[in-house]
Amino acid sequence: MPKRVPLTRPDGEVRELKAEDIKSFRSATALPASLQQKLGVRGPQKAPTKERVTIRLSRDVVERFRATGEGWQSRVDAALQDWLKKQKRGSVQ
Repeated sequence: MPKRVPLTRPDGEVRELKAEDIKSFRSATALPASLQQKLGVRGPQKAPTKERVTIRLSRDVVERFRATGEGWQSRVDAALQDWLKKQKRGSVQ
């Protein structure tokens, strides 16, 4: 079996790829299952109820929610929903 030539040159640049290089590549199915799941294509929402927005929050608020792990943005949404329920209609300030 011939020795594989590195894909990068000594200066760190990627060399020009040849057909033999591409033939030796493995397909993306060789990725770990956890990564394959993240690369999956998401279908349309069943009931698109959320809107993408940009919002600026205090650093401590973001850090505390992020520290709770995956799904932190949904928990921010739930906290805001809870706050809205406690407000009188039309009195949001």
